[in-house]
Amino acid sequence: MARVIVGTAGHIDHGKTRLVEALTGIDCDRWAQEKARGITIDLGFAHLEDGDLQVGFIDVPGHQRFLHNALAGLGGVRVLLLVVAADEGVKPQTREHVDIASLLGIPAALVALTKRDLVSDDLLELAELEVSELLAAGPLAGAPVVAVSSKTGAGLDELRTRLLELARAQALAGDADGSPTRLPLDRAFHLKGAGVVVTGTLTSGSAAQGDQLEIQPGGAAVRVRSVQVHGEPRERGLAGERTSLQLAGSDLDQLHRGVFLTTPGAFGSSRQLLCRCRLLPDAPKPVRGFVPVRVHCYASEIVGKMRPLEPATLEPGAEGLVEIRLSQPVTAIRGDAVILRRPSPAATLGGGRILDPAWRRRRGRALTAALEALSGNLDSALRQWVLEAGEAGVSAEELARRLGRPATEVRGLLETLAAAGHLLAVPGASPPRWLSPAVLRRLRDRAAEILKNYFRDQRLARGLPKAELIQRLLSPRGRSLAATYVGWLEAAGILGVDGDLVTLPGRQAQLTSEESRLAREVVAAFEAAGLTPPSPAEVARTLGAKPQILDGVVRYLVEQGKLLKLPSGLVLATASVERVVGEMRRGGWQRFEVGRFKDHFGLSRKWAIPLLEHLDSTGVTRRVGDERLLVGAG
Repeated sequence: MARVIVGTAGHIDHGKTRLVEALTGIDCDRWAQEKARGITIDLGFAHLEDGDLQVGFIDVPGHQRFLHNALAGLGGVRVLLLVVAADEGVKPQTREHVDIASLLGIPAALVALTKRDLVSDDLLELAELEVSELLAAGPLAGAPVVAVSSKTGAGLDELRTRLLELARAQALAGDADGSPTRLPLDRAFHLKGAGVVVTGTLTSGSAAQGDQLEIQPGGAAVRVRSVQVHGEPRERGLAGERTSLQLAGSDLDQLHRGVFLTTPGAFGSSRQLLCRCRLLPDAPKPVRGFVPVRVHCYASEIVGKMRPLEPATLEPGAEGLVEIRLSQPVTAIRGDAVILRRPSPAATLGGGRILDPAWRRRRGRALTAALEALSGNLDSALRQWVLEAGEAGVSAEELARRLGRPATEVRGLLETLAAAGHLLAVPGASPPRWLSPAVLRRLRDRAAEILKNYFRDQRLARGLPKAELIQRLLSPRGRSLAATYVGWLEAAGILGVDGDLVTLPGRQAQLTSEESRLAREVVAAFEAAGLTPPSPAEVARTLGAKPQILDGVVRYLVEQGKLLKLPSGLVLATASVERVVGEMRRGGWQRFEVGRFKDHFGLSRKWAIPLLEHLDSTGVTRRVGDERLLVGAG
């Protein structure tokens, strides 16, 4: 069954509730206070069916004091039924409701001139002309106008026919499309014998008995115990339907107007939004810098502040890109409509559509580029969000939360962009992740610069430790993809990999003739000193070498295997260590304690312990309790 939501709007006491009752047989005034005062204070609901079409009505309050209640119900509306009393004509709330409907982008409208029985034909014609003039300058221009009387029934058949035609044109398909569930709550209450009950209009997905949902913002889990659609039990409520859910697993204080029930993990929340907004022509003054606003998004109403970004000053009647910072998080997606109202005195300033529901502050060229990208189509926005993810990349699931779409659908879009060369898929990542080519270009330049500077200062080094390169090259979030990046950089010829070292491709450390002479003298000095050699600084003084040059030569000799650097930092000739091992094997050593080793080779603990730790690490010996075992002995 196709389904659509119709929202009534108009000034107080223009007959909205009575008209809906005449069309559906349902009285939308549900509170005793409403019946006593004769006005709608909060949202009212009704429905009718015509063949395979289900029409839900949301009757919104017309009094200015209850406009926030009206805004809570207009978010999911596809057809606006504007109600204007023929005996009073267009009034202030009529204009404000029309402005709000235009800002929300409600795609279709129909005007009901009520109280036809109270006016002459001339006054009726004047009222029709006034309504047409009101709508002429906006997106609702040309909406049909039908004169009716809820009291006598005049015009109701024509109104019903016109309304059903519009409803069929705007109705959603009969089946769920696989989208994640999102239900903005406009009511939450405790029903005796049933427990916690919530109502709202499903904006996407579906809700069925037994479904696990989460409360957003916050993420608390709830379970659906039963479902009703328009007061009738149903196995499943679908997008576009007025739905009531009986819940388990949550207290009433967690559920109130403005929160959402969603598929777990499918939506996020944010305190910052980027929107394309239009100020109403009668906005009191231009907006520049931050101004306080009340932000309405579906049933959410949150205090925040707004500032124009492009242009920097937003004139009344003009459209531009604005940044909104909220005092509390909101669960929104790209494309959601927002209405902006001045907190005091209360008045509608403007509204528009969300371009980025998780906007982050930027400056300079980064701001200009982001605004241009996010103002474009969906492909452009996806490329921008992947770029913002930086070295860590982003998954389809993360991006789907900004769009309110299935992750499989978003993954398909990313794969298409990758096939066109606009994105890079990270090989082997689970779940799959995507990167911007611009990120890899930056890393290529940065890696080349790091290696260039390192080998300029460490000319004789065989390579830069890979771990050090990763630490200097990547942010903490990006290091999970370090192996992928190193592989890409090696394939691109930016670096070469030699075990745990990286170097410039084709580079080899070369000693000058003077350094070669110094290297021979250094090796000879360490070999002559045996197991208790001098420090490199002492060798430098003995040989008359500059410490910086000698340090480079010693590092080169360690990398070439002619000198050995122990875990403690002490340096020995490799030949001296080999002689120790050879002597132990020839002497039949098998199990021995540190004391025996120290006394036999005339070593202090300063040298004996680091030397034994080196032999342990290279597999020559193995520690067993307080003893060492010479591996392969006996």
